Amino acid sequence: MSLQLLQPHEKDLGGGFKVRRLLPAAAQRAVGPFVFFDHMGPVRATAADNHDVRPHPHIGLATVTYLYEGAMMHRDSTGVVQRIEPGAINLMVAGRGVVHSERTPDDLRALTRTSQGLQLWLALPAEQEECEPAFFHIDAASIPSLEIDGARVRVLMGEAFGLRSPVPSLSPTLYLDIALPAGGELELPDAAEERAIYPIDAAVTLDGEPVAANRMAVLSPGSRPRLAAADGARVALVGGAPLGPRFIWWNFVSSRKERVLQAGADWAAGRFASVPGDDVEFIPLPASRPA
Repeated sequence: MSLQLLQPHEKDLGGGFKVRRLLPAAAQRAVGPFVFFDHMGPVRATAADNHDVRPHPHIGLATVTYLYEGAMMHRDSTGVVQRIEPGAINLMVAGRGVVHSERTPDDLRALTRTSQGLQLWLALPAEQEECEPAFFHIDAASIPSLEIDGARVRVLMGEAFGLRSPVPSLSPTLYLDIALPAGGELELPDAAEERAIYPIDAAVTLDGEPVAANRMAVLSPGSRPRLAAADGARVALVGGAPLGPRFIWWNFVSSRKERVLQAGADWAAGRFASVPGDDVEFIPLPASRPA
């Protein structure tokens, strides 16, 4: 098996809070509907650090937030206020347009804390791009899980190993959280048309081929490779059915280029709704414009 491996590039979200971005990549724009893949942390913060993500807009996508450590407070322009902690899922469907912020909860600001998680973007099907914004929070206890050959698998989205996630999706989507013990192995299911794995914290192998931590390996369609970890590893598996080409600029995703340009103009002109209780500051539109 010859693996396609994607290297991360680093992005600073502000205040020194850096993420590793795997998608989109030059060699792989998306995996199924997943058009953005950001690994946040692990980062250790003190009371002097400000890693808040100020209000900013989205269209045409759904954001999926999943934490391994720490906590975040989500607020958005629909009026939702929702804390998220490790093991739970926050799914925000932007549709025709939503504004949100992600901040450190007030009770943690004075503490030294560690944060780590994944924030992914799902492109919406073309016929759903302009749907009403919506938000879903699914607590950790509601995510189905099972143990296979010592590996612990949580089905965050979609269906695998006979389990179905309660997290809604608008197109065929697969998202698994896999925890392998030292020396553990697991045959990966052929549960989506397109799939990729991302080792969070340690190197793994796929049918004996090495995949370093923080690298993404794109799997061959129809394959069932054996995932193994000599020292144990936490691994994310994402996938689904491809949705076709998308235009992506800043925080906007659409099947129509003119739509992302209009969204930028709307944000610059203040035509998006504000976030109740968090409308004093915002992230401005980038000075650069798409070609």
